[in-house]
Amino acid sequence: MSQQQIALSNSEKIALIGSLATMLSAGIPILEVVNSLLEDAKGAQLKILESLREDLMQGKHIYVTLSKFPRVFDKVTVSVVKASEEAGTLDVTLKDLKRTIQKDIEFSDRVRSAMIYPLFIMVVFVGVLLMILVVVVPKISQVFSRLTVELPLPTRILIFLSDLLVKNTVVFLIGLGLVVLGFITLYRRKKGALMDIVYSLPIISKLIQEIDITRFSRSLHLLLSSGLSITAALELTSDMVIKRKTADIIRRSREMVFAGKKLSEGFRASKGYIPSLMIKLMEAGEKTGTLDKSMQDISEYYDYEVTNTLKTITALLEPILLVVVGIAVGGMMLAIIAPVYGLISQVGRH
Repeated sequence: MSQQQIALSNSEKIALIGSLATMLSAGIPILEVVNSLLEDAKGAQLKILESLREDLMQGKHIYVTLSKFPRVFDKVTVSVVKASEEAGTLDVTLKDLKRTIQKDIEFSDRVRSAMIYPLFIMVVFVGVLLMILVVVVPKISQVFSRLTVELPLPTRILIFLSDLLVKNTVVFLIGLGLVVLGFITLYRRKKGALMDIVYSLPIISKLIQEIDITRFSRSLHLLLSSGLSITAALELTSDMVIKRKTADIIRRSREMVFAGKKLSEGFRASKGYIPSLMIKLMEAGEKTGTLDKSMQDISEYYDYEVTNTLKTITALLEPILLVVVGIAVGGMMLAIIAPVYGLISQVGRH
């Protein structure tokens, strides 16, 4: 496995950075720290530490080693470590980095856990749909085929789908494969446009905006605290956000900072999109020379806001999904039962 393919789990990444921070804070030389960690290391962690030891023995900096493993250490992490090595504050920065990574992981876990219930409901719905089409409909369609009765359109659609799935399985799988392949191709070629449509949905739009602000402010706090210049920090944080619109605002603000203006002025130009509270906190930080602290306050506030928004979305989705699934399953059962009742009523007349 090449160095670019090596990856660490979240717990392994936190443990590695935390161990480096703790031992360096105790005054142990970096090479001794690495040799000590190598004694119990295994797997991907072992390869990273071996590479680090080899680079250190050649007089290279730690950030050079970290940049070789892009799946483990992103550009922000590498830049933070580089700035802290130049400033001589590696032990302090590594502790800050560990806390930031822990917050990012907790943040991602909250977002992921909020999506589990909707996905579970959809999986159950697909399972029920397949069971009806594969088990129930074929038996009912045999009865209908022996009788000369006009079937309603929903029933005919169900029978058609059932026949396609049961009697023409290969054709169905080929068709499904082509649809999936077409969607993947479209996604790769028009990913930005498709994601913009998804991110523009009413509730999703607010959530993604809050996630972007949280990611941006947390990353900018870390980069500024490590001693990186604001223009270099902004260049890196523009890659940390999800929406293209947010990234464009960050890039335009960076250009304005280059022109001698304040960061808050760049964000104020997009006031309709960027919350006023964020702009005011930025301005306060710039006036007092504590912009990094202001960015930390912004990240903590919007971290809380994202949690509340996720709770709201989950609370709304649960009943909506249950109603939609109930109507869909009820509609399919009605399509099956309605012709049966029709036959019974005809027999009753005779």
